[in-house]
Amino acid sequence: MTDGPESLVLTYLRRIDEKVDRLAEDMREVKSRLGILESQYASLSNRLDRLDERVGRLENRLGLAEAT
Repeated sequence: MTDGPESLVLTYLRRIDEKVDRLAEDMREVKSRLGILESQYASLSNRLDRLDERVGRLENRLGLAEAT
């Protein structure tokens, strides 16, 4: 008699364990992809900063910069 409920609990625990394993794998993938996005954002931000500096120098040469 005790094998029935105990077996049922073990079955549910195994299913939960499998789902947790899948979630853990999904989280590893999400973290990896997020890291790639952060790296790309940093690279783009650096490029935009350099471009801003170049535009500023051009404005100064052409006399278009506002007096500060």
